[in-house]
Amino acid sequence: MTPNPPSPARPAKILVRGVNWLGDAVMSTPALLRLREAHPQPQIAILTPAKLADLWRHHPAIDSIWPIAERESAWSVGRRLRGETFDLAVVLPNSFRSALEAWLARIPMRVGYRGQWRRGLLTQAIAARSGNVPMRKRSGGEVRRLIQINPAPAVQEFSNAAHHIHQYLHLVNCLGASSKPVAPQVVVTEDEVKDFLVRRQLESNGSRPLFGLCPGAEYGPAKRWPAERFVAAACEIQRRTGCQWLIFGGGSETSLAESIRTQIHEAASRLSPMANRQSPILFVQNLAGQTTLRELAAGLKACRVLLTNDSGPMHLAAAVGTRVVALFGSTSPMLTGPGLTGDARHSVLQARVPCAPCFRRRCPIDFRCMNGIRVEEVIEAVVRDFLED
Repeated sequence: MTPNPPSPARPAKILVRGVNWLGDAVMSTPALLRLREAHPQPQIAILTPAKLADLWRHHPAIDSIWPIAERESAWSVGRRLRGETFDLAVVLPNSFRSALEAWLARIPMRVGYRGQWRRGLLTQAIAARSGNVPMRKRSGGEVRRLIQINPAPAVQEFSNAAHHIHQYLHLVNCLGASSKPVAPQVVVTEDEVKDFLVRRQLESNGSRPLFGLCPGAEYGPAKRWPAERFVAAACEIQRRTGCQWLIFGGGSETSLAESIRTQIHEAASRLSPMANRQSPILFVQNLAGQTTLRELAAGLKACRVLLTNDSGPMHLAAAVGTRVVALFGSTSPMLTGPGLTGDARHSVLQARVPCAPCFRRRCPIDFRCMNGIRVEEVIEAVVRDFLED
């Protein structure tokens, strides 16, 4: 019998071109799960920047991982893939390069959003979905006009369909998959969590619960709550719960993290000098720049609560099942909030200001969106989430 030729409804081997940033990659996992649900038989491979390759280890929707080296060209990627006989490519990023890679790999069916001059590279160019909200940066002049015209507190509202996970779900829906959202999911094994705890000299069931702290945000300072407020909140939360803080972040955030660690440590030492002499890491550890992606995921999973800015670790923590208290400034939780919209396990705090979301990396005025989030409400949110866990 002659086998049926592959078709978009019945592909034999699927390549998914993954996105380039940690938070976006986590938000694409619901689409991958829906794609697997609709196509349980085909091999599904993920083509991803090497820095994110380990995110997909153990993921139930993925059979194989194809890392892209940091400086690897699209032509090199296309050549590597050409012999693998993929018959369908799902291109999640909107970039010209990502579509070019699939075209150079000679994959016969290539599906992605139109735009970026790539319509000729795709065999199915999908129009922008209804409900999509472009993240347009406001100019400094626009921000100043908004606070003058509308000084009364307000928060711009969007529909639930505006959340970025729908951007990826809509693409796979065009291939027969459900567009109904499911929670983002990243798989971390119990052995990975145990190894993390042993390596960091931590106890999983000790008298001190582990809390995570992410004071950075790679995007820029407009997304970072002031460091002195993180310190004040962390010290009071520690006093109330007896927690041990683990500070996470990237290599560029080590100085910020170390400054916060020092201040938390000194405050805790004043409250409990005897305990501090017994163990110098009893109250807080700075792990910024010291973890691989898998170790970061394992460390976040070991925590009871993560206190964080809008960042990649925020999405990762929610995806491994940890409660999140997220602080939003220049961006909108309606578009990029942790987990599923409305998930009561997570708390989102933002100030009611007329200029947010501006999507700027730096605030052109007085940083009112972040300064408007009070230390007291952050403390209450973290303690409440911990007690409800």
